[in-house]
Amino acid sequence: MNYSHSLKAWRGRAGGRRSPERGQRYAASRTLAACLAVCCATACGSGNGGQVRGDASSGQGTADEGAAPAGQAPALPPPGMAWVIFGTDTVRAEVASTPDAREKGLMDRSSVPDRTGMLFVFPRVEERSFWMKDTHVALDIAFFGDSNQVISIKQMEPLDEALTDSGGPTSLALEVRQGWFADQGIEVGVVAEIVFGPGLSIS
Repeated sequence: MNYSHSLKAWRGRAGGRRSPERGQRYAASRTLAACLAVCCATACGSGNGGQVRGDASSGQGTADEGAAPAGQAPALPPPGMAWVIFGTDTVRAEVASTPDAREKGLMDRSSVPDRTGMLFVFPRVEERSFWMKDTHVALDIAFFGDSNQVISIKQMEPLDEALTDSGGPTSLALEVRQGWFADQGIEVGVVAEIVFGPGLSIS
């Protein structure tokens, strides 16, 4: 779906539906902290490394998506990608962190396979809105608040141009195929770990 810049107009055309912001420094510091935490976890063989390794070897992804060869510890996601980790379930998400990418979002896709999606990253924390213009796949969108806690999960129907609001300040939103969150038992209040690939730039 696409990001809406304003709650009552365009979603900002950066993925089509998210946009409040506390500041680029906040988003950048949280991103850096998440990356450092995962680097530490991977080096120490912690539970996070195990979760990602399990998903990577489950046949859900390819090496291009950041999956590690069997028997090897996982690397970070490739540039332009992120892992959104909910316990033992990991979404390999394309990152939309620029106005053009957020505006385009998942438009014109014919499908969104399980355990894949798009993570919209905004430079500031504020209320966001999305719509489904030119988006042909039914989607769920999860909005994240402080500490990557899910503050709302909304369903969006193909080609629906009505705005879907975040329901609170956010700088991160994840879109997956409709019903995936419910299938995995992921609800409001769940906290995700988000690991970005190298070279993340937010504008």
